[in-house]
Amino acid sequence: MSRRLITEVAGVIAAPVEEVWPVLVQRVPSTELGEHSLAYQGGWWYRGEWSVTADPEGTRLVHRVYNVAGNHWAVALGNRLFIGFRERTRRGFAEGLAHIGTQLGCATRLA
Repeated sequence: MSRRLITEVAGVIAAPVEEVWPVLVQRVPSTELGEHSLAYQGGWWYRGEWSVTADPEGTRLVHRVYNVAGNHWAVALGNRLFIGFRERTRRGFAEGLAHIGTQLGCATRLA
């Protein structure tokens, strides 16, 4: 599969991986599920990947968005040249991160 990274965002959740992982699995629809990673592929170009790893503060959550349609010009045009895409992704990620923190009763922060 050809893919190109569009954006990446990360955050830290003040809870262990064992508590964060099941919450993430419930929140994110997945088409592929690994040990501590999951992916969702939707539409004709989008692939989102999430992973959790241990962090000195608890758990590090990383979200990456890939273009899996290759260098097809229509991907950029269909997404308005990705203007504002990174900021919207970061904002949505921050909201999801805060929701996980609320659900687990712990602090979160963007990395």
